[in-house]
Amino acid sequence: MGKATGFLEFERQELKYQKVDDRVRHYNEFTVPPLESDMQTQGARCMECGVPYCHRGCPVNNQIPDWNDLVYNGDWETASRNLHSTNNFPEFTGRVCPAPCEAACTLNLFEAPVTIKQIEYTIAERAWKDGRVQPEIAKVKTGKKVAVIGSGPAGLAAAQQLVRVGHDVHVYEKNARAGGLLRYGIPDFKLDKHIVERRVQQMVSEGVVFHFNVNVGVDVKIEDLRGEYDAVLLAGGSEKSRDLPVPGRELRGVHFAMEFLPQQNRRVGGEPLGSVDPISALGKRVVVIGGGDTGSDCIGTSNRQGAVSVVQLEIMPKPPEKEDKLLTWPNWPLKLRTSSSHEEGAERLFGVTATSFEGQNGVVSKVNCVEVDAKFQPVPGTEFSLDADLVLFAMGFVHPVHEGMINDLGVEKDGRGNVKATEVDYRTSVDKVFAAGDMRRGQSLVVWAIREGRQAARSIDEFLMGASVLPR
Repeated sequence: MGKATGFLEFERQELKYQKVDDRVRHYNEFTVPPLESDMQTQGARCMECGVPYCHRGCPVNNQIPDWNDLVYNGDWETASRNLHSTNNFPEFTGRVCPAPCEAACTLNLFEAPVTIKQIEYTIAERAWKDGRVQPEIAKVKTGKKVAVIGSGPAGLAAAQQLVRVGHDVHVYEKNARAGGLLRYGIPDFKLDKHIVERRVQQMVSEGVVFHFNVNVGVDVKIEDLRGEYDAVLLAGGSEKSRDLPVPGRELRGVHFAMEFLPQQNRRVGGEPLGSVDPISALGKRVVVIGGGDTGSDCIGTSNRQGAVSVVQLEIMPKPPEKEDKLLTWPNWPLKLRTSSSHEEGAERLFGVTATSFEGQNGVVSKVNCVEVDAKFQPVPGTEFSLDADLVLFAMGFVHPVHEGMINDLGVEKDGRGNVKATEVDYRTSVDKVFAAGDMRRGQSLVVWAIREGRQAARSIDEFLMGASVLPR
């Protein structure tokens, strides 16, 4: 514990952003990087609790009190080694993780948790600046070959762990570049893509081979990969978007969020859109259906594209402004969360669902809505309509895409349609085939995907070698 009275002496320092009028004019990251000296002061606030509940909140088991203390004492090199020992990509989670560790922090009982996420971000960026993030090349090759299907955070984490213990690792990605939703789902203003690319290049230097524009199950048969490789990891994500099959769904201008967001990321990255019709919010009245992170990303992107107005519909009732700490802590609380995108301009309606869409000349022009009760049933007499030129579905994902690879493989699925495998060994019902990340657990956080990729890598290493030095 760096400073026994730090939590009494120093207040929590919130993350700072560029002004709204400035940041909506570009797609660059708009957070103001914290000063290292400020993060040392924030690290001093950590109490190194006897039972550190921040560990309980962190899916990758970051040793948070340890590196808080190291940062307080200015030992950035050891802090980086400690952080990377549990998390392959702290610069990702330091930007886009909702920080369940901070919700679990003992100081959160007083609404002032340690700024764990900012400290993590600063450690990671300091490590890159100092040249400490170097390829870790295996000294001995095992002669075993592993195929990883999907290059999202789960696939990348697994690939990096496996190549570092000497396996020959090949990653198959259907898109033109690596990253999965890190690359094509999360907007650039939240996660600049050069942050992803520098990790990919580190992995290439470590020996990982990437095969881009290869859709397994379409361009390559999964059975051929099973025959060629000693193990196969399915890490393709949960990509089947939840639909809203109501009258008017077929109108032009009604799209899934994951049709809309990847297009803008490709524009920023200089990638061609291909044969798909371009989707833009420029000069349009936008209605976003769904109140989670994806909906928030649609709001931020729509405002940057020049939307006239943005309305967000959420079927759940409006949550409380503050949670009951004694009831929820240290668990992740249900409370009203206002993102940076919300602050940029959007009307939020809770306890509302869309019942139909109307249009003119085949293009959407109106969303008919109704308020719902606690059982999500329509409340008579509460019907209303919203003018809309663009409607975006951001209601989450139901399961991975079954057509193609999963159906061809004949792998067993769980009751929700995900690939069935346990957290004990991540093995599927098909020999030599493992599954991790959203494809196994359902849609979740980047930090959970990293955890699953790391743990699956250990299971694969044990399967191939009989034992493993990789951590769980």
